[in-house]
Order: sequence, then structure tokens, then C-alpha cells
Amino acid sequence: MPFINVKLIKDVFDDDQKSEMIQKLTETMVGIEGEAMRQVTWVTVEEVDSGAWGIGGNVLTTQAVKDLQAGGVGS
Repeated sequence: MPFINVKLIKDVFDDDQKSEMIQKLTETMVGIEGEAMRQVTWVTVEEVDSGAWGIGGNVLTTQAVKDLQAGGVGS
């Protein structure tokens, strides 16, 4: 029984995007393990507060991720 845990910076993705992630991750696991596993494939989305996540020694913020999504450099 697969358990997929996705951690995201809070307020980067809207509810529709998170729903799409859940659907696509489930479909991926069903494609690997078979249709019978759909009903026991768990996907959770956890949101981490802006500034409570670091990468490469730098604090990651909601705005920095949105800047990256827009093709800019995060701040």
C-alpha cells in the first residue's frame, strides 16, 4: 500500500493544483502497481510555512518559489 507524502511551501499551489498532484501521483502508482492498488494509494500534501524551509543554506520563501515559477531568480 503506497503512501506518498508531498511537502510544499505554503501558498505556492492552489487547491486545484494540489488536487491535480494527488490525481497524477495516484495514476503513476496505479500504472506501476496495477489498478487494484488505487483504493489503497495514499497521497498527503503538507504545507510548510514560508521561511521554515531551507535549501543550500538559504531560507526558502513563498515569494522565492513564485519567482522561480515565473522564470525569475528567487529572493
